[in-house]
Amino acid sequence: MPYAAITYRVKPGSEDALAELFAGFQRVDTPEMRDENGESAGRLLGTAVFVKDEFMVRVIHYEGDFVAIAQHMARQQGVHNTEEKLAPFLTHRKPAATPEEFRDNFRDALMRCVSELTVETHPAGS
Repeated sequence: MPYAAITYRVKPGSEDALAELFAGFQRVDTPEMRDENGESAGRLLGTAVFVKDEFMVRVIHYEGDFVAIAQHMARQQGVHNTEEKLAPFLTHRKPAATPEEFRDNFRDALMRCVSELTVETHPAGS
């Protein structure tokens, strides 16, 4: 089950304020993702947010189609509420006011995965 990581450049010294912001994060309405036709496209298994100095990273654990997950998240009011509250802390990106802007930000901030190791791929598990 893959992971994705999204980067944010934030103002140094904002770690505590960001921790408080994400402590009140409104989760998506359902972890089950559907495509435009209503067909199952994947599941959001979990997320985590890390912050240090001027870097913040959101890690997303999912299964299925990552594009469908990004589209689903773009339609979530809680995500937009967080984007609005996050705006004063961002240094290199404008906040997303629309689902299209959110998808563009999401795509542009997506980190390249260079290694993904799981218990399923461990040689001792074979």
